[in-house]
Amino acid sequence: MTTLNDRGVGAPERTIGQLVADATRDMTELVRYEIALAKAEITTDVKNGAFGGALFAVAGLFGFVAFVFLGITVAFALHEGAGWPIWLSFLVVAAAMLVVAGIAAGIGFGRIKQVRPPERTIRTSKESIAAIKAAATGKPVSKTISGRPDARGIGH
Repeated sequence: MTTLNDRGVGAPERTIGQLVADATRDMTELVRYEIALAKAEITTDVKNGAFGGALFAVAGLFGFVAFVFLGITVAFALHEGAGWPIWLSFLVVAAAMLVVAGIAAGIGFGRIKQVRPPERTIRTSKESIAAIKAAATGKPVSKTISGRPDARGIGH
C-alpha cells in the first residue's frame, strides 16, 4: 500500500533540515549549470569580438603606415616635381596598404556585428527564477527545466 506521495506505509518523512539541504544542493547545481551555459554561449561571442578587434587593429596599423607613406609621397612629389621617379612607387605601396586596411576593417566590422547577448542563458535564468517563485508560493510550475547544460556538450 502506498500513500499519495508514493512512499511506502511507515516510511519516515523527511525533516525540514533534509529538505533545506536538498534545496540548497539543487540551487547550487542550478547556478553551476547556468554559469556553464553562460560561459559556453559567451565564449563564441568573445572569440568573434576579439578576432574583429584584432582585424580593426591591423586596419589601424596599415592605415597609419599608409598615412606615413602618403606623407612621404607628397614630400617626394613636391621635391621631384613631375618627374615620377621615386614617389610613384611610394604612392603605389601606400594605395595597396589602404586597400588591405579597408578589407581588414570590413571583415572586422562584420565579425563584431555578430556578437550577441547570451540569449539561452537569459531565457533559462528567467525560467529558473519563475520556477523558484512558483515553488515558493506553492503554485504549480508551468514549465520544467529540461536537460543539463553539460549533457548537450556545453560547458566542456
